[in-house]
Amino acid sequence: MTSDSNQKPKSKLDDFGREVGEAARKLEQEGEKVIAYLNSEVVPAIRNHSSKALRVAADKLGRLAEYMERNTKSQ
Repeated sequence: MTSDSNQKPKSKLDDFGREVGEAARKLEQEGEKVIAYLNSEVVPAIRNHSSKALRVAADKLGRLAEYMERNTKSQ
């Protein structure tokens, strides 16, 4: 008997398992790329826009405070 006779023939289930494993590996790689993109591009953009929004809000609050002070003093 040769060692070839001890090997099981490939089944469709084995092929399916390999395909699922390969698909899972590719999905994991793509997921890592998405996370890297989010961290390098999206998060900094959100932070930048958030700080701008805070500056605008601070400016408007300052104007509101001045308006309130002027109107309170005149009464």
